[in-house]
Amino acid sequence: MRALAAMLITFLAAGPLAAQDFTTLKGHGGPVMGLAVHPETGQVATSSFDNSVGLWTERTPRWLEGHEAAVVVVQFIDETRAISGGDDFDIILWSLEDGTQRRFEGHKGKVAALDVSPDKTQVVSASWDGSVGVWLLDGSEPRFLTGHQSGVSDVVFSADGQRIYTSSADGTIRVWRLSEPDGVPRIIVNQGFGINKMILAPDESWLAYGAVDGVTRIVDPENGETLRDFSLDRRPILSMAYHEDTQALAAGDGLGYIMMIDTTTWEIARDFRAMRNGPVWALDFSPDGTLIYAGGIEDVAFAWPVAFLDEFDPAGGEVRSFLKDPEEMSNGERQFMRKCSICHALTPPPSRKAGPTLFEVFGRRAGTVEGYPYSDTLDGSDIIWSDETIDALFDIGPDHYIPGSKMPMQRITGEQDRKDLVAFLKAASNGAGSEEDKREN
Repeated sequence: MRALAAMLITFLAAGPLAAQDFTTLKGHGGPVMGLAVHPETGQVATSSFDNSVGLWTERTPRWLEGHEAAVVVVQFIDETRAISGGDDFDIILWSLEDGTQRRFEGHKGKVAALDVSPDKTQVVSASWDGSVGVWLLDGSEPRFLTGHQSGVSDVVFSADGQRIYTSSADGTIRVWRLSEPDGVPRIIVNQGFGINKMILAPDESWLAYGAVDGVTRIVDPENGETLRDFSLDRRPILSMAYHEDTQALAAGDGLGYIMMIDTTTWEIARDFRAMRNGPVWALDFSPDGTLIYAGGIEDVAFAWPVAFLDEFDPAGGEVRSFLKDPEEMSNGERQFMRKCSICHALTPPPSRKAGPTLFEVFGRRAGTVEGYPYSDTLDGSDIIWSDETIDALFDIGPDHYIPGSKMPMQRITGEQDRKDLVAFLKAASNGAGSEEDKREN
């Protein structure tokens, strides 16, 4: 509580109105899945389901495009470089000065987490393929560490850069010595619930982790002995952040809450409902610790003043468009909201959503929306979108109808449901889309 009290004094000295500013970063076309704040400049980077990284100057974004699927995680390396990973299994090293990129390939599953070595020469990655990637930023050949029995969820460097801690859905935390490429990792935690996120104290006096069971545990990083645990009966823990100067530890959960722990007293200092809908997938602090940033199912990143958290209502719209009350929609619109709306707009281009806009889709050749980075499968396709081809797409599923495309595996098995979707699209894609869809895009 002492650290947060000191923060409050700082806020009041700056003036009460400035202290209570609530910030929104708007522009993404899909949920914000990753977020990082540069610890010195305060610049914010966000990663999104819309396949892009947003680099923010105050509230104005610059888009870094290159991933071919949702971008799950982004981290700054220094003031001129950042790195990101996502559902396309790839990692991209970005120049923040000119947007040029270098791609690192080798994982065979989603890249769930990244960490940068203290000397800024290498990056480690956690992947759902069960491996940990070790990448030298000079472009040397990577190596992959295996041993987890399930997807790897997080990875953290030790302070000296000689060891890494990894967590997994298999319920373990393991420690690897990078100087022993063929060495067997040491298991320090082995429990029954999958582990999603970790924070290692800068002096390595403790390691915090958040698990599927909704508990935030503090353990000894040497032997895994439990030192403390915190639970408010909400699950799972999905995101964590730590601010060294104020010694505040934040944990975000699946119900949209952020719990703030004062690590000087090991007490829960704050607990607030951050998101009106859905989970808290990403967290980070401003450089001075006075703001906490978060991302989730909304296509907006939010920031709250830590000292005034109790004064704010949950952020986000009453209901996202694809989660509208089903009773207010026709069956065709319900099918669109469930299967299509998170990736596709119904309004004229450009659209920041993950897929191309469906505006005037009927009669259009597949793969021809200008400016959209189609997969090789759809680029130059002979498919013309019509009642019959859209019905077939959802009858057998995109993975069978257009093998190799970016579209997720999903089907609409009911013939009438498909007909209703086609009827809705035929009307809405010609300019009759809902006002809410128009506002979003």
